[in-house]
Amino acid sequence: MTSRTTRILLLVAIGVLAGVLSGLFGVGGGVIVVPALMAFLHMDQRSASASSLVAIAPAAIVGAATYALQGEVHWLAALTLAVGSVIGAPVGARLLRAISLRVLPWIFVGFIAVVLVSLFTNTPTRTGDVHFGIVEALVLFGIGLLSGVLSGLVGVGGGVVIVPGMELALGAGDLLAKGTSLLTMVPTAVSGTVANLRRGAVDLRIGLTVGITAAVCLPAGAALARVIDPQVGTWLFAAFLVVVAVIVLRRGLRAARADAEPGPGGLEGAAESATGVADR
Repeated sequence: MTSRTTRILLLVAIGVLAGVLSGLFGVGGGVIVVPALMAFLHMDQRSASASSLVAIAPAAIVGAATYALQGEVHWLAALTLAVGSVIGAPVGARLLRAISLRVLPWIFVGFIAVVLVSLFTNTPTRTGDVHFGIVEALVLFGIGLLSGVLSGLVGVGGGVVIVPGMELALGAGDLLAKGTSLLTMVPTAVSGTVANLRRGAVDLRIGLTVGITAAVCLPAGAALARVIDPQVGTWLFAAFLVVVAVIVLRRGLRAARADAEPGPGGLEGAAESATGVADR
């Protein structure tokens, strides 16, 4: 095979994995796309993150539509979550400058540990609904805010925060939480892609190849989520969270080492590595 063919096959494989995981867990898939593009296509953090946003946009749209057709999307909840996330992301970015790069990944690992304990002490449900009121709106805003802050700090937000947050704090059914999470990512991915296009920081061919593949495969992941038992889904999601935590920890420690080195590879490069958009 030619190098071009190999490159396309790698992008398709990344898209398949990202699409299935997005549909199954209600996440953006960027936590898989970004490190995969860096490892196999040797892209830098900035380009990989920008291309990942391009890929997430069509996948999130298809995913939200797939769940919405089954009545598993809460539109008002998604809007409230999105508002909180938009406000939280700049807060996280500012906190990044005040917190040691060696500490950042451990903050996220601690958060994941709390989520894992909560997941296994909570009985998952398929039929739970969200009755939207003032209290629920405040809780959703808080979940979105936390998602945005973590995105600004360690580059991971979206479904990793929203799905367990809706299930644990509001008693939402697993499918409703996943569908709403995917809808929440649409405006963020689209607006981020537009901004990156203006800066010329996007490889459209790579992003669209991964994104279209992910969009095609995402309904399969959503169908799998509907078939498997909610408890099994919780175990699988917990395993996914562990993988995410390992990726974030490795990236954070690598960024801390780069920060400790003199020269242009210091804080700016480390901060860029630590804050790539990994799960939107």
